[in-house]
Amino acid sequence: MSEATAPPRYVRAEFPAPAPAGSGGTRAESVEHVALVTLDRPDVLNALDFELLRQLVDALETLDRDPACRCIVLTGSGRRAFAAGADIRELARQTPVTLIADNEFAIWDAIRRIRTPLVAAVRGVALGGGCELAMACDMIVAAEDAQFGQPEIRLGAMPGAGGTQRLTRAVGKARAMELILTGRPMSAREAEKAGLVTTVVPAEATLDAALELASRVAAMAPLAAIAAKDAVNQAFEVSLSAGLEFERRNFFLLFATDDQSEGMAAFIDKRTPAWKGS
Repeated sequence: MSEATAPPRYVRAEFPAPAPAGSGGTRAESVEHVALVTLDRPDVLNALDFELLRQLVDALETLDRDPACRCIVLTGSGRRAFAAGADIRELARQTPVTLIADNEFAIWDAIRRIRTPLVAAVRGVALGGGCELAMACDMIVAAEDAQFGQPEIRLGAMPGAGGTQRLTRAVGKARAMELILTGRPMSAREAEKAGLVTTVVPAEATLDAALELASRVAAMAPLAAIAAKDAVNQAFEVSLSAGLEFERRNFFLLFATDDQSEGMAAFIDKRTPAWKGS
């Protein structure tokens, strides 16, 4: 595709990520092993059209293949929205035939397959697809002014990218039914109390708090983090007995890694481990 006809860039990826402003440094410094991915359509509250989602998956998959990247922070540009939902003008043109034939919703399956831990930094609204994208991450750091919800029913539709499944698993059937069937948004504090959100922070501190959390994750053994994320996610997919078996398999496999040997040796020697990611 020529430069003249190339689509606008709706996603910015920075690796390594800029350091949190409160870390004692400046934004020119960086967070080791952490990437920052920003949804960048602030004029439409970072609405998720198919082009943005394709660019997002491309950025995430590129980072996921880089062994130096151990955690990814995902955020939205501007103060008003993480992502306000799908691009309704684009969705309104769809039919069952185009949705099946174009298979654009397979993008969401690609996001689910990202192995690197994902932290969502949510400021403002995360509604519809925006809420589904935040829930596709492994942890959510929310601003005090953040709102979460699945308002698709107000448009004669329903969640189609994980909302009925992930929200129910996070907050329970009764709460999920009420939120989805009325389209009511949920405040950050309510979302935290319900188990959807990891932590709530002052709005201006949202990105810094997410980067600090990601930095703590990135300081751990990378292969162990991938294996642990995989095992936790299995808890929502399989029976308890199958999940325990999956967990034990991952636990055993880590004993074939250099990092397991290094981690236990460092503990015995009372020193900081030097992870290799192998």
